[in-house]
Amino acid sequence: MQNMIRIAGKMTLTFNPDKYKDLLTAYLPKLIKTEAENEQALGIVEDLMHRERTPEEDELYQLLITLIEKFEQEYYQPIQQNNPLSMLLFILEESERSRDDLVSVLGTEDLVNNILNGQEKINTEQARRLGEFFHVESSLFIE
Repeated sequence: MQNMIRIAGKMTLTFNPDKYKDLLTAYLPKLIKTEAENEQALGIVEDLMHRERTPEEDELYQLLITLIEKFEQEYYQPIQQNNPLSMLLFILEESERSRDDLVSVLGTEDLVNNILNGQEKINTEQARRLGEFFHVESSLFIE
């Protein structure tokens, strides 16, 4: 039976540490490191989402959402934010553009090849042109 407190004539559910400990023991939440663990956590969250939760279940729900968000930010982030070449390759692939499109933006095939092979860095003017071409912030292409 839930612990209750009477506040201004209303019965209010209170947090029961023992019930929460039981939930933690049943679900064993931990840092999520794989897609399978993420899917398992998402399943629990989905189950909790579609019902009226006790305070203890709500605490578990919030904890799992935090763990899922942390995992997804790290795991699904397409590239490291400070890697302009990875960003260019990612955006090029996602936009279904080609090297030829980059030649039209940057000028020469040699320059495009040198940039894509990591032999030459993208300068500020090239980053500006790439930003305009892909409709993104030019800073994505600058270290």
